Amino acid sequence: MTIEAQIQQLRDELNNYNYKYYVLDQSEISDFEFDMKLKSLQDLEAKHPEFYDENSPTNRVGGTITKNFNTVVHDYRMYSLDNSYSKDDLLAWEQRVKKMVDGDVFYTCELKYDGASISLTYENGVLTKAVTRGDGVQGDEVTANIKTIKSVPLKLKGDYPEKFDIRGEIVLPFDGFNKMNEDRIEIGEEPYRNPRNTASGSLKLQDSSEVAKRPLECLLYTIIGRNLNIQSQIEGLQKARDWGFKVPSAAKLVHSIDEVFEFIEYWDVHRHDLPYETDGVVIKVNSFQHQDELGYTAKAPRWAMAYKFKAEQVSTRLNEITYQVGRTGAITPVANLEPVELAGTTVKRASLHNADQIAKLDIREGDEVFVEKGGEIIPKIIAVDLTQRPADSQPTIYITHCPECHTELVRQEGEAQHYCPNYNGCKPQIIGRIQHFISRKAMDIDGLGGETVALLVNEDLIHNYSDLYELTKDDVLPLERMAEKSADNLINGIELSKQVPFERVLYALGIRYVGETVAKKLVKHFKYIDAIAEATEETLVNVDEIGVKIAKSVVAFFQSDENKIIIDRLKAFGVSLEISVEALANQSDELAGKVFVVSGVFTTVSRDELKKMIEDNGGKVGSSISSKTSFVVAGDKMGPSKRAKAEKLGIEILSENDFLQLLNV
Repeated sequence: MTIEAQIQQLRDELNNYNYKYYVLDQSEISDFEFDMKLKSLQDLEAKHPEFYDENSPTNRVGGTITKNFNTVVHDYRMYSLDNSYSKDDLLAWEQRVKKMVDGDVFYTCELKYDGASISLTYENGVLTKAVTRGDGVQGDEVTANIKTIKSVPLKLKGDYPEKFDIRGEIVLPFDGFNKMNEDRIEIGEEPYRNPRNTASGSLKLQDSSEVAKRPLECLLYTIIGRNLNIQSQIEGLQKARDWGFKVPSAAKLVHSIDEVFEFIEYWDVHRHDLPYETDGVVIKVNSFQHQDELGYTAKAPRWAMAYKFKAEQVSTRLNEITYQVGRTGAITPVANLEPVELAGTTVKRASLHNADQIAKLDIREGDEVFVEKGGEIIPKIIAVDLTQRPADSQPTIYITHCPECHTELVRQEGEAQHYCPNYNGCKPQIIGRIQHFISRKAMDIDGLGGETVALLVNEDLIHNYSDLYELTKDDVLPLERMAEKSADNLINGIELSKQVPFERVLYALGIRYVGETVAKKLVKHFKYIDAIAEATEETLVNVDEIGVKIAKSVVAFFQSDENKIIIDRLKAFGVSLEISVEALANQSDELAGKVFVVSGVFTTVSRDELKKMIEDNGGKVGSSISSKTSFVVAGDKMGPSKRAKAEKLGIEILSENDFLQLLNV
């Protein structure tokens, strides 16, 4: 046997042992025998570097040093999931689903593991890229670290697509976590707080050999890509198992919402027997065709819902109530607590939301309070233990003036929160607005973070976000922890942000109630910042999905003299404040006033492309057929009840080709 053949045989054997042990939980040889084979392979590879393979099992031990993790845009966005906390929530979701799709709806139920989300890319059966979730649009590439996790296949088996992404959770089993903490305590180190945070932190370690020492696992749950030849979620999970991925066996196909409830009730009890942390159940519409029909909101898929198990509660002392000022001037009261362990973390603070919540629960300093950490990241106080209230306790009097600039607070009719109206003079508001401006979903200025923004404001180098474009390298070099290269990156990042498209710039301005979706609607309708600035409330509310509250906020923003000056400065600096020529060329009003419902499977263009064409040409995409529907665009496998409803209402049904001809495509 040739040396190359010996090397390949050892690689194949070790990969197979790894798969059986870490994915199938089957041990075929002893640890000693495995280590001896691995040592033989390492020796052969060292003597014959011409046969190097980056996916050799010897690379599982790590050794790559990554000082800076590259930011990578996901090929397919990683959405969040909508959460539910009761059966009523799930029943309401089921009703929404059944209104939008035809035929029987089945569901895949999966456990929601509490780990660090990851997206793995495979090309021709080989792992090429691993990226953290980040903000869902882009994340950090951590490929070298992920390759050290034994349950992540470096090469796939069987009949797999040419290219696809697979998403999952990096978790740290309880046994491994406890062993890590035993070792740390033995050498006098502080123990890690909880498995989830430890797993997440492991992905960003600079030395991959340190990651290799941690007993991390990767549990996969979603395949994404083109031409996958997979028809459903449950089929996709089985395909992933066949290709060599570790897919939890708890996943189950059910045929009704009652069976969903049975799954939830079973695992609400038996989750405590699992080797990993889990905090709920994810319910997905099983059919991929149905998933396509349901689509996404701005933040989450309509075809999935996360049911959260009942939150853990503890009691502790509320030592003090303090107040924070947000970028919009909103005041948030915060409970400063006697530190207490809750759901694996030490809790020291909890949100009190607003004055009404404090009054409703009669929360006072010195109270023994019950704290809950459920679906929310920030713990909240849910009740007061009145039996332990001190005799000299005094009711909480909500503050009347801003804790930062001492301006008298205002509270508009119908609003839950108090606000500081000192828009241009309250430092936390200024810092918060600039931090929002530079954030990833807004201007995404590389090299500039929230702490640096605070430094720039506190040093009087900037007073609003337009001042960023006047900064020089000499201005920022004296800042704390600012090296020459960091200063170059910051100035270059600011310059590159001038290329950010108009809809993201409008979102970055921080107009109250104008999120990503509203910004896109306004840009599509008005196309230029001046047109938005000159719009009246009446004009604005005529724009799709723009209500009176948003309209009032937009008008107020552009009536401000300070904001007018800032906008003029941004124009002068070359920031994009109008729709691009390319985007404009793809838009028309040809379908204005028309409502389309898209149903079925399409071949020439994808469903998302078809919807974008409708919107780019002035039309509106409806979620279900009604008397307001102008056309139904029907692909293959359109549900019979949808077709019958369209025919009953006299709505014209267009084929895919009919629609493309309508637009002369």
